[in-house]
Amino acid sequence: MLTFLGDHLLDRGVCVYSGSVIDVLGRAGVSAEATRSTLTRLTARGLLRRQRHGRKMYFGLTDRSTRILRDGAVRLWETGAVNHDWDGTWTLLAFSLPGERRRERHDLRAQLAWAGFGPVQGGLWIAPGHPDVRPILADLGLGPHIRIFRATADEATDVAEMISHAYDLPALAARYTDFSTRWAPPTSGSDPLAAKLRLITDWLQIIRQDPRLPISHLPPDWPAASAQELFFQLNARLAGPAAEIAAALLDTAPLME
Repeated sequence: MLTFLGDHLLDRGVCVYSGSVIDVLGRAGVSAEATRSTLTRLTARGLLRRQRHGRKMYFGLTDRSTRILRDGAVRLWETGAVNHDWDGTWTLLAFSLPGERRRERHDLRAQLAWAGFGPVQGGLWIAPGHPDVRPILADLGLGPHIRIFRATADEATDVAEMISHAYDLPALAARYTDFSTRWAPPTSGSDPLAAKLRLITDWLQIIRQDPRLPISHLPPDWPAASAQELFFQLNARLAGPAAEIAAALLDTAPLME
Protein backbone atom coordinates (compact mmCIF):
# COMPACT_ATOMS: atom_id res chain seq x y z
CA MET A 1 0.00 0.00 0.00
CA LEU A 2 2.77 2.47 0.89
CA THR A 3 4.52 1.67 -2.39
CA PHE A 4 1.32 2.39 -4.27
CA LEU A 5 0.78 5.68 -2.42
CA GLY A 6 4.34 6.82 -3.00
CA ASP A 7 4.24 5.91 -6.69
CA HIS A 8 0.86 7.41 -7.56
CA LEU A 9 -0.11 10.08 -4.99
CA LEU A 10 3.05 11.63 -3.57
CA ASP A 11 3.47 15.29 -4.64
CA ARG A 12 0.73 14.98 -7.29
CA GLY A 13 -2.02 16.89 -5.47
CA VAL A 14 -4.62 14.16 -6.06
CA CYS A 15 -6.61 11.60 -4.13
CA VAL A 16 -7.60 8.20 -5.49
CA TYR A 17 -10.87 6.28 -5.57
CA SER A 18 -10.88 3.31 -3.23
CA GLY A 19 -12.05 1.03 -6.04
CA SER A 20 -8.94 1.95 -8.04
CA VAL A 21 -6.71 0.99 -5.11
CA ILE A 22 -8.51 -2.35 -4.86
CA ASP A 23 -8.05 -2.96 -8.58
CA VAL A 24 -4.33 -2.15 -8.56
CA LEU A 25 -3.44 -4.13 -5.45
CA GLY A 26 -5.60 -6.97 -6.70
CA ARG A 27 -3.27 -7.26 -9.68
CA ALA A 28 -0.48 -7.87 -7.15
CA GLY A 29 -2.45 -10.58 -5.37
CA VAL A 30 -3.92 -8.53 -2.50
CA SER A 31 -7.57 -9.26 -1.71
CA ALA A 32 -10.20 -6.52 -1.79
CA GLU A 33 -10.96 -7.17 1.88
CA ALA A 34 -7.30 -6.71 2.86
CA THR A 35 -7.08 -3.48 0.84
CA ARG A 36 -10.23 -2.02 2.42
CA SER A 37 -8.98 -2.95 5.88
CA THR A 38 -5.60 -1.32 5.21
CA LEU A 39 -7.21 1.88 3.94
CA THR A 40 -9.30 2.01 7.13
CA ARG A 41 -6.29 1.42 9.38
CA LEU A 42 -4.15 4.03 7.63
CA THR A 43 -6.96 6.56 7.92
CA ALA A 44 -7.36 5.82 11.64
CA ARG A 45 -3.61 6.33 12.11
CA GLY A 46 -3.69 9.72 10.40
CA LEU A 47 -1.82 8.54 7.30
CA LEU A 48 -4.74 8.94 4.90
CA ARG A 49 -7.74 11.22 4.72
CA ARG A 50 -11.10 10.56 3.11
CA GLN A 51 -12.70 12.77 0.51
CA ARG A 52 -16.13 12.05 -0.96
CA HIS A 53 -17.10 12.85 -4.54
CA GLY A 54 -20.71 11.90 -5.24
CA ARG A 55 -21.16 8.30 -4.13
CA LYS A 56 -17.47 7.49 -4.35
CA MET A 57 -14.92 7.62 -1.52
CA TYR A 58 -11.45 8.87 -2.36
CA PHE A 59 -8.29 8.74 -0.25
CA GLY A 60 -5.48 11.28 -0.13
CA LEU A 61 -2.22 11.73 1.74
CA THR A 62 -1.89 13.66 4.98
CA ASP A 63 1.08 15.78 6.05
CA ARG A 64 2.32 12.86 8.13
CA SER A 65 2.19 10.28 5.34
CA THR A 66 3.74 12.77 2.93
CA ARG A 67 6.77 13.16 5.22
CA ILE A 68 7.13 9.38 5.58
CA LEU A 69 6.87 8.78 1.83
CA ARG A 70 9.32 11.57 1.00
CA ASP A 71 11.84 10.07 3.42
CA GLY A 72 11.34 6.72 1.72
CA ALA A 73 11.78 8.30 -1.71
CA VAL A 74 15.10 9.85 -0.69
CA ARG A 75 16.37 6.51 0.59
CA LEU A 76 15.05 4.72 -2.49
CA TRP A 77 16.28 7.01 -5.28
CA GLU A 78 19.05 9.16 -3.76
CA THR A 79 20.99 7.61 -0.87
CA GLY A 80 20.49 4.02 -2.03
CA ALA A 81 22.00 0.89 -0.52
CA VAL A 82 25.71 1.53 -1.10
CA ASN A 83 27.48 4.08 1.09
CA HIS A 84 30.33 5.47 -1.03
CA ASP A 85 30.32 8.97 0.49
CA TRP A 86 30.93 8.28 4.18
CA ASP A 87 33.00 11.06 5.76
CA GLY A 88 34.53 8.90 8.51
CA THR A 89 32.17 10.19 11.20
CA TRP A 90 30.38 7.91 13.64
CA THR A 91 27.45 8.76 15.87
CA LEU A 92 27.92 7.25 19.33
CA LEU A 93 24.88 6.82 21.55
CA ALA A 94 25.29 5.77 25.17
CA PHE A 95 22.37 4.94 27.44
CA SER A 96 21.87 3.68 30.98
CA LEU A 97 18.51 2.53 32.30
CA PRO A 98 17.65 0.97 35.67
CA GLY A 99 17.05 -2.78 35.67
CA GLU A 100 13.31 -2.40 36.28
CA ARG A 101 12.89 -0.50 32.98
CA ARG A 102 13.46 -3.62 30.91
CA ARG A 103 10.62 -2.89 28.47
CA GLU A 104 11.88 0.62 27.72
CA ARG A 105 15.37 -0.74 27.19
CA HIS A 106 13.99 -3.29 24.70
CA ASP A 107 12.03 -0.58 22.84
CA LEU A 108 15.09 1.68 22.69
CA ARG A 109 17.28 -1.09 21.29
CA ALA A 110 14.66 -1.95 18.68
CA GLN A 111 14.39 1.66 17.53
CA LEU A 112 18.17 2.11 17.49
CA ALA A 113 18.55 -0.97 15.28
CA TRP A 114 15.85 0.37 12.96
CA ALA A 115 17.70 3.71 12.78
CA GLY A 116 20.93 2.01 11.70
CA PHE A 117 22.72 1.65 15.04
CA GLY A 118 24.65 -1.42 16.15
CA PRO A 119 25.81 -2.35 19.66
CA VAL A 120 29.52 -2.01 20.37
CA GLN A 121 29.38 -3.01 24.03
CA GLY A 122 26.96 -2.63 26.90
CA GLY A 123 24.94 0.53 26.47
CA LEU A 124 27.13 1.97 23.70
CA TRP A 125 25.76 1.88 20.15
CA ILE A 126 27.20 3.31 16.94
CA ALA A 127 25.96 4.32 13.51
CA PRO A 128 27.83 5.72 10.50
CA GLY A 129 27.32 9.37 9.64
CA HIS A 130 24.78 11.65 11.30
CA PRO A 131 21.46 9.82 11.78
CA ASP A 132 18.68 11.92 13.28
CA VAL A 133 17.91 10.46 16.71
CA ARG A 134 15.47 13.17 17.73
CA PRO A 135 12.38 11.11 16.78
CA ILE A 136 13.64 8.27 19.00
CA LEU A 137 14.18 10.60 21.96
CA ALA A 138 10.77 12.21 21.47
CA ASP A 139 8.96 8.92 21.04
CA LEU A 140 10.40 7.14 24.08
CA GLY A 141 10.95 10.10 26.36
CA LEU A 142 14.36 8.83 27.47
CA GLY A 143 16.38 11.97 26.83
CA PRO A 144 17.83 12.21 30.38
CA HIS A 145 19.18 8.65 30.06
CA ILE A 146 20.89 9.07 26.69
CA ARG A 147 24.09 10.80 25.62
CA ILE A 148 25.02 11.34 21.97
CA PHE A 149 28.44 12.12 20.50
CA ARG A 150 30.01 12.47 17.05
CA ALA A 151 33.49 11.00 16.64
CA THR A 152 36.01 9.37 14.33
CA ALA A 153 37.75 6.07 14.99
CA ASP A 154 41.38 6.14 16.05
CA GLU A 155 43.76 4.44 13.61
CA ALA A 156 44.37 1.75 16.26
CA THR A 157 40.75 0.64 15.89
CA ASP A 158 39.99 -2.07 13.36
CA VAL A 159 36.79 -0.58 11.94
CA ALA A 160 35.95 -3.61 9.82
CA GLU A 161 36.17 -5.86 12.86
CA MET A 162 34.08 -3.45 14.91
CA ILE A 163 31.40 -3.44 12.24
CA SER A 164 31.38 -7.23 12.01
CA HIS A 165 30.67 -7.45 15.75
CA ALA A 166 28.10 -4.64 15.88
CA TYR A 167 26.05 -5.75 12.87
CA ASP A 168 24.82 -9.07 11.52
CA LEU A 169 26.59 -8.82 8.17
CA PRO A 170 25.78 -12.37 6.97
CA ALA A 171 22.04 -11.78 7.45
CA LEU A 172 22.23 -8.41 5.70
CA ALA A 173 24.21 -9.83 2.78
CA ALA A 174 21.77 -12.74 2.48
CA ARG A 175 18.86 -10.35 1.97
CA TYR A 176 20.59 -8.77 -1.03
CA THR A 177 21.60 -12.13 -2.45
CA ASP A 178 18.04 -13.42 -2.08
CA PHE A 179 16.71 -10.31 -3.80
CA SER A 180 18.98 -10.88 -6.79
CA THR A 181 17.94 -14.53 -6.94
CA ARG A 182 14.23 -13.67 -6.85
CA TRP A 183 14.41 -10.95 -9.48
CA ALA A 184 17.13 -12.20 -11.83
CA PRO A 185 14.68 -14.15 -14.08
CA PRO A 186 13.07 -12.01 -16.82
CA THR A 187 9.90 -10.15 -15.80
CA SER A 188 8.67 -9.46 -19.34
CA GLY A 189 5.79 -11.92 -19.08
CA SER A 190 4.33 -10.45 -15.89
CA ASP A 191 1.91 -7.60 -15.29
CA PRO A 192 4.17 -4.48 -15.35
CA LEU A 193 2.12 -2.53 -12.80
CA ALA A 194 1.96 -5.41 -10.33
CA ALA A 195 5.60 -6.31 -10.92
CA LYS A 196 6.73 -2.73 -10.26
CA LEU A 197 4.75 -2.57 -7.02
CA ARG A 198 6.24 -5.86 -5.82
CA LEU A 199 9.75 -4.87 -6.94
CA ILE A 200 9.81 -1.55 -5.08
CA THR A 201 8.15 -3.02 -1.99
CA ASP A 202 10.67 -5.85 -1.88
CA TRP A 203 13.62 -3.48 -2.30
CA LEU A 204 12.36 -1.01 0.29
CA GLN A 205 11.96 -3.74 2.89
CA ILE A 206 15.63 -4.58 2.43
CA ILE A 207 17.19 -1.13 2.38
CA ARG A 208 15.10 0.09 5.31
CA GLN A 209 16.86 -2.54 7.41
CA ASP A 210 20.28 -1.63 6.03
CA PRO A 211 22.35 0.75 8.21
CA ARG A 212 24.28 1.88 5.10
CA LEU A 213 27.65 0.86 6.45
CA PRO A 214 30.69 2.36 4.67
CA ILE A 215 31.49 0.21 1.65
CA SER A 216 35.23 0.63 2.27
CA HIS A 217 34.93 -1.43 5.47
CA LEU A 218 32.70 -4.19 4.11
CA PRO A 219 33.77 -7.47 2.46
CA PRO A 220 34.98 -6.99 -1.14
CA ASP A 221 32.19 -9.15 -2.54
CA TRP A 222 29.44 -7.20 -0.75
CA PRO A 223 26.25 -8.00 -2.74
CA ALA A 224 24.37 -4.71 -2.24
CA ALA A 225 25.95 -3.01 -5.28
CA SER A 226 24.92 -5.68 -7.79
CA ALA A 227 21.47 -6.00 -6.23
CA GLN A 228 20.95 -2.24 -6.47
CA GLU A 229 22.03 -2.22 -10.11
CA LEU A 230 19.51 -4.99 -10.84
CA PHE A 231 16.76 -3.04 -9.03
CA PHE A 232 17.35 0.10 -11.09
CA GLN A 233 17.47 -1.88 -14.34
CA LEU A 234 14.19 -3.64 -13.63
CA ASN A 235 12.48 -0.47 -12.46
CA ALA A 236 13.50 1.37 -15.62
CA ARG A 237 12.17 -1.50 -17.74
CA LEU A 238 8.82 -1.59 -15.91
CA ALA A 239 8.22 2.14 -15.35
CA GLY A 240 6.81 3.04 -18.78
CA PRO A 241 4.38 0.12 -19.20
CA ALA A 242 3.29 0.40 -15.54
CA ALA A 243 2.55 4.13 -15.94
CA GLU A 244 0.41 3.46 -19.03
CA ILE A 245 -1.67 0.89 -17.18
CA ALA A 246 -2.03 3.14 -14.12
CA ALA A 247 -3.15 6.11 -16.24
CA ALA A 248 -5.98 4.04 -17.70
CA LEU A 249 -6.91 2.36 -14.43
CA LEU A 250 -6.73 5.00 -11.71
CA ASP A 251 -9.70 7.22 -10.92
CA THR A 252 -8.26 10.32 -9.24
CA ALA A 253 -9.60 13.71 -8.17
CA PRO A 254 -7.93 16.96 -7.07
CA LEU A 255 -7.03 16.94 -3.40
CA MET A 256 -9.10 19.45 -1.45
CA GLU A 257 -7.30 21.73 0.99
